[in-house]
Amino acid sequence: MASSSYYPPVGYHFRVEFQDVPGVSQRDTFFRDVGGLSQELETETVASGGENRFSYKLPTRASYPNLTLKRGLFKDSALINWVTDAIVHLDIKPATVLVTLLNEKSEPLITYQCVNAYPQKWSVSDFNAQESQIVVENLELVYQYFQIIK
Repeated sequence: MASSSYYPPVGYHFRVEFQDVPGVSQRDTFFRDVGGLSQELETETVASGGENRFSYKLPTRASYPNLTLKRGLFKDSALINWVTDAIVHLDIKPATVLVTLLNEKSEPLITYQCVNAYPQKWSVSDFNAQESQIVVENLELVYQYFQIIK
């Protein structure tokens, strides 16, 4: 009888790529945190005439939260130029964002392809003279949906 030797992948070995964003280099894609890869089915509550004990919850559509990316602050970045163009100048150019989970050999295990992503929020961490931490920039992207590529 063969034994199963499957081990779940680790969450710290991943890669982020931006397609359709001009000038983005490899150093622009080094993030320490990626969040927001989830999907949820929205529902609509409908009351039934004459039935007061309950209401019906009917499925409507899928919803996706913002994709959140965190990394150490870069002074000069093509990615931040894309963010600034969208937020400050309202020059919104949607891009495809690929988040790929990697194995121990840095080979792709699974890729989440976020379609038509654009920046909604950019912020930096607080400055504190009593702590010895790097400055972290946070980027929130809105996207239509994601699909899983194996």
